[in-house]
Amino acid sequence: MKSQLRRTTRANGPVAPADDPRPARGARLAASIAVGAVIAAAIVAPQVTSARASDVPPASVLSAAQKATLLGMAGDTWKFFEKAVDPVTHLPLDNLGPDGVRGTYTSAANIGVYLESVVAANDLGLIGRSTATSLISATMKTVGTMQRDHGFLHQWYDTGTGKAILNPGDVFCDTRTTPAQDNCSFLSAVDNGWYAAGLLVVRSAFPELRGAANALITPMDFSIFYDNRAQTACNTNPAIEGNQPTGQMFGGYYSGQGPAGYHNGALYSDPRIAMYVGMGLHQMPGDVWWRTWRTLPPKQCDTDPDFSWQGQAPVGYWKTIRDPQSGKPFRVWEGHYTYPGSTITHIPTWGGGMFEGLMANQIVPETEWGARGLGLADKRLAQVQAKYATEQLKLPVWGMSPSSTADDSGGYGIFGAVGQKFGTGNALSQCGGGCANETTETTVTPHASFLALGVIPQEAYANIEKLRTLYPDSYSADGGFFDAVNPTTGAVGHRRLVLDQSMIMISLDNALANNALRGHFASDPASWAARTYLGAETMSLR
Repeated sequence: MKSQLRRTTRANGPVAPADDPRPARGARLAASIAVGAVIAAAIVAPQVTSARASDVPPASVLSAAQKATLLGMAGDTWKFFEKAVDPVTHLPLDNLGPDGVRGTYTSAANIGVYLESVVAANDLGLIGRSTATSLISATMKTVGTMQRDHGFLHQWYDTGTGKAILNPGDVFCDTRTTPAQDNCSFLSAVDNGWYAAGLLVVRSAFPELRGAANALITPMDFSIFYDNRAQTACNTNPAIEGNQPTGQMFGGYYSGQGPAGYHNGALYSDPRIAMYVGMGLHQMPGDVWWRTWRTLPPKQCDTDPDFSWQGQAPVGYWKTIRDPQSGKPFRVWEGHYTYPGSTITHIPTWGGGMFEGLMANQIVPETEWGARGLGLADKRLAQVQAKYATEQLKLPVWGMSPSSTADDSGGYGIFGAVGQKFGTGNALSQCGGGCANETTETTVTPHASFLALGVIPQEAYANIEKLRTLYPDSYSADGGFFDAVNPTTGAVGHRRLVLDQSMIMISLDNALANNALRGHFASDPASWAARTYLGAETMSLR
């Protein structure tokens, strides 16, 4: 989300655009392995009966007193949203900072998660149904007038006018007459995945808004993000310039120019939301699920890339799985990492951040539909984060994920539990030391704990309470938690992001309202793909 997955990584990773000097955000550190171009094709999948909201079991593992405390936090958090929306365009602002600083720009991802936050506020009884429908309708009305391509939103928009901009505070895109591969033409696969998911939730939760939501969904064509070039028995196709993986999802698409030159190669990262939606709308084949990597795979052919630089040498096995739709066989590397000195196995995210792994589970019922796959991976990620922060880093609280910096500079950091304390070859993230520096493991963000409520509820609740008790300056009643805390120094970053506050709202909706948000997605016809593919796989996790 936010500024995109384009950032410099090791091996075949993408490179950050020169026109956006700020740290990558939003898509966060979604793993993007290898580089490529696309000729996309839409695939029509067979009709599958969608899941029902009742398929998602209630989250009744918190006590009544704990739920009451969390509901109070939800009420405080909602106050942020009452201030963080432009009164004319009804678009969510990217952030609110100290001293009245307002981030008067927004993105596709911001819009999608804001819509879900309004749904959550209604589910939790913080606002009435008429208020919720009015807020959502006003935002969708503006979005319908904004510059789009293939139904998708570009990278940044000015919240005062709804016009596309090159970067926050930069020129309007309609002043640029020469096509370029920059943010004025870029369509992010992952950002638009979150945007589309928000619309699916809206049309499920509010049938009276289905027509307006469908007017925005119908033009979408996720096939432009799918690399449909010839697949091989190898991990990549050496006949294509750059020896690229095929059958994966490109990181984005440049209007009128073609796909971005990199893939979203790691399944266990936030781009999978676009895969769920793209398959669910019958615009991507199941190939994209199986050709995307769980951990970076061992070579199958001499021409395959050498991924020995990754955080750990993964343990696992090759398994042939037949696609539930086409019946086509795929050889899938079911690999995992092991927490050093233990028997705990886990699927690593790219940069060790909680957002990458756990946000999709707030919308898609991964813990139920993928109980022996990604659902288990979600639980293990939270356990590994907590164990590493408290035992190795000796911190009183845990929860690392890209967020604001723990100061009032307005900065942004790519924080995560990379596993630097364990040294080379024993990292906890795929990027290993390649995306880490001395500040990577210094900052805790509250949204990480809220994301963990669905997988380790008691541990997450205790951590939330510790954050508020040990660092009282990290919370205020007029917006809830601020975005970042340095648990070593006690410093706080007094900024709130619409993305991160939305993660808190959505997580609380699931924790307090019997998985209501996830139930809305489960009730939408497009959810069939997520349920089908999550249930078709057993990972090597123990």
